[in-house]
Amino acid sequence: MAERKPISKKNETAVAAVSKLIDENALFERIATIIENRKTCAGAYANLEIIMMYWEIGRHISSITLDSRRTGYGKQIVATLAQQLQEKYGNGFDYTNVSRMMRLAERFPNFTIVAPLAQQLSWSHFTILLPLKSDESFMFYANDAVERKIGKRELRRQISRKAFERCEIADLQLTEKSAVPFNMFKDPYLLDALGLKNNYLEADLEKAILTELEEFILEFGNWFTFVDRQKRMTMDGDDYWLDLLFYHRKQRRLVAVELKIDKFRPDFKGQMEFYLKWLNRYERLPDENEPIGLILCPQASRGQ
Repeated sequence: MAERKPISKKNETAVAAVSKLIDENALFERIATIIENRKTCAGAYANLEIIMMYWEIGRHISSITLDSRRTGYGKQIVATLAQQLQEKYGNGFDYTNVSRMMRLAERFPNFTIVAPLAQQLSWSHFTILLPLKSDESFMFYANDAVERKIGKRELRRQISRKAFERCEIADLQLTEKSAVPFNMFKDPYLLDALGLKNNYLEADLEKAILTELEEFILEFGNWFTFVDRQKRMTMDGDDYWLDLLFYHRKQRRLVAVELKIDKFRPDFKGQMEFYLKWLNRYERLPDENEPIGLILCPQASRGQ
């Protein structure tokens, strides 16, 4: 995870000069006022108010630090501000999340565009949508999530399967219930092995498979302990999600499990190696062994 570098002595004079233009205490107090004002409005429209608060914070910070960000000093201001906010209001205001707030405001200067989505999508949905490059793709996946009431996991899957790009290329006529052909998600051999022979919606199918896998692994013995499902890992401002995380008490190590619907590909191994490095660095305790990973695929790839 990227670490914030201190300002060098060489730049102290320049920083002092620029700091006269930006009152850091006043900036923090202004953001704190925004947070306090918006928190009092929470209630029936809590989700809308929270996202509006994030957008307002992002707009204010962006307008104050826009010019100084070009010199690098603005990033230091944002990092300092985020640290202050995090200490007072919790992890929801860490540097990564504050940067997302700024990205949201810069992408949609007019909140009326975002408001209808903010009433029905959580901030977690927005964090998945914000990295998308085009506004068209953002709105495509956002509207699809609203119409089909899909969760974060299914939204990430739709994006990873490039539903928007496929629709543009093939000019698909989408149904109201699905953005991709239904039979693309199912593998009969995998379903039979797990006892899931009935027709499942995509999100329900994946949830059922993960539940079966969780119970299956725990049946290996009492040494396995469940740790987390959809383990969040943040690296350089981007979020990554591991399907299942266990702990083996006898071996004293974390066990990462990743479910793949497609047959094995070499990039699956690279993805798992990334997860293991992250777990080794940020989750492994001093007296534990290095984490190991398990990739579950319905079909092996010949020659791999």
